[in-house]
Amino acid sequence: MGCAVSRKTCLLLALSWAALPAAQAQVYPNKPIRLIVPASIGSVTDVVARALAQKLTERWAQPVVVEDRRGANGVLGSEFVAKSAPDGYTLLVVDTAHVTNPARHAKLPYDTLHDFAPVSMIALVPSVLVVHPSLPARTVKELVALAGARLDGLNYASAGSGSATHMAGLLFNMMAGVSMVRVPYKGGRLALTELIGGQVSLMFGSMILSMPHVRTGKLRALGVTSAQRSAAEPGLPTIAEAALPGYEVTTWFALLAPAKTPGPIVNKLNSEITSLLTLPDIRERMLFHGAEVHHRSSADLGDHIRREIAKWDKLIKESAARMDPP
Repeated sequence: MGCAVSRKTCLLLALSWAALPAAQAQVYPNKPIRLIVPASIGSVTDVVARALAQKLTERWAQPVVVEDRRGANGVLGSEFVAKSAPDGYTLLVVDTAHVTNPARHAKLPYDTLHDFAPVSMIALVPSVLVVHPSLPARTVKELVALAGARLDGLNYASAGSGSATHMAGLLFNMMAGVSMVRVPYKGGRLALTELIGGQVSLMFGSMILSMPHVRTGKLRALGVTSAQRSAAEPGLPTIAEAALPGYEVTTWFALLAPAKTPGPIVNKLNSEITSLLTLPDIRERMLFHGAEVHHRSSADLGDHIRREIAKWDKLIKESAARMDPP
């Protein structure tokens, strides 16, 4: 585009345009923010979002309003944010379904990598491998050996298709070279009830729901699915250290914005989230729901999302897993 005025005026205009994002960040936020949750009310994703929304509202003196837009395993809410204005006033809290959806859907109404700006990781929720006490396996190595030797095959309970409980079993099968059979249930609580009753052999379950039954002897815990031991149960080994190096499955929660959101606004949000995650009441609230606060820079989160998409895409294709309609 040409400039009908002097070169000096053109230069000043160019500099002022370049400074716009920084100026926007200085006054951001100056109106209410919508925090979209693509999951149901009461889910851990919803709990995480509401904890952040409350603190951000207090800090900024601007309402941060949580909106639950569930549907299609998170696709509907994510699409809404992907197509929103990239101004920092419509944000998205996602969980691990965000990176399994590309492998589960023939076509998504957005590009998972390019239509979002990564802002900050928020928390991780490791699962725990629990077995029915009647199962003669007291370590992960013993379970691998048992699963390999059983001609009838062990079965494992899982919640919905694509859930952490499902993906954990798929990855375990692939890395251990066994063929445990998935028994799907409509939710994690029902799956856990069936495991306690002995209808299934094992489960990669929620720590917050499973560990009380471990303490009463109704279940036996063999290991956690995270890369590091859980702060909540440090005595339990990771599955990676116990038998399968490199094994890792966690449900994680992160904050995203629409692509092309100005960098200074993304940085300001990241800085605020980092600060909030150090607050004792936020940590306690997260831990109550089985989540451990976990921060990453926006760049690190972007790298994590790329790795996770590649990991689950490869696993789902190589396992030839039957994926139920989302």
